[in-house]
Amino acid sequence: MRPVPVVFHLGPLAVHTYGVGLALTFWFGYRYFAHRLRHAGFDDSWLAVTFVEIVVAAIVGARAVHIIANLSYYQSEPSQILAVWNGGLSSFGGLAAAIPVGFVSARRRCKPLRAGVAADLVAPVLAAAWAMGRLLGPQLMVAGGGKRTSDWFGMYYAGEVGKRLPVPIFQALECSAVFAIALIVEREIRQRQGPVGVVGAAVVALWSLSRFFDEYLWLGPDNGTDAVEIASLVLTGLGLLLIAVLIFRARSRSRPVIDKTSVQLT
Repeated sequence: MRPVPVVFHLGPLAVHTYGVGLALTFWFGYRYFAHRLRHAGFDDSWLAVTFVEIVVAAIVGARAVHIIANLSYYQSEPSQILAVWNGGLSSFGGLAAAIPVGFVSARRRCKPLRAGVAADLVAPVLAAAWAMGRLLGPQLMVAGGGKRTSDWFGMYYAGEVGKRLPVPIFQALECSAVFAIALIVEREIRQRQGPVGVVGAAVVALWSLSRFFDEYLWLGPDNGTDAVEIASLVLTGLGLLLIAVLIFRARSRSRPVIDKTSVQLT
């Protein structure tokens, strides 16, 4: 079985499937988030400019963290620093740059949209886009596979020797599950009038946990815990802690207050 082509030509123009896949993923994320904003009663006319800022921040942050993590290679191959069409985008770097930019921009352009509400609205979008992006991004790029395998479901990837674990497909299934769970949590929170922020925190916890297992089982070297695994576990813990705090605070507010002055001894 031959690897999936990572580039095709339109006349003299070389088009990288990885870049086309990412562009489609970003478009889907924009359209779906705009839909969720309108459905929640918010204006989405401001989103286009904010979305461009988010995309730029995500790509710059993802590339910067990847380069830092592989600094020795890029010091010897500086011409590859800008070659994002060959892959090399860090999930955590993209999120670390894009999330603050997105919140600041949304706050400036859509003041009625509170941060917690925005997080709950965008979290399922990110999970769905991540599922789509795994199939249209790493699955179609150079060296997109995981560890070598002899299993029947192994696939060949350009730039890698032998059959590889199809990690992008695994990740797409994981993120699809996170998306489905996020929608279920969102429905329950809406029906029970639960606290704002739980949906976003749940997606953070679940996605980070899945990212840990991706790295531990299929991607990372078998020589101990690496930085991605540690960061994934930390984010999982923070997401779960935030859920607990939000629920505890909501229940505390809903408890009836006893006026001790009205209690009489008999």
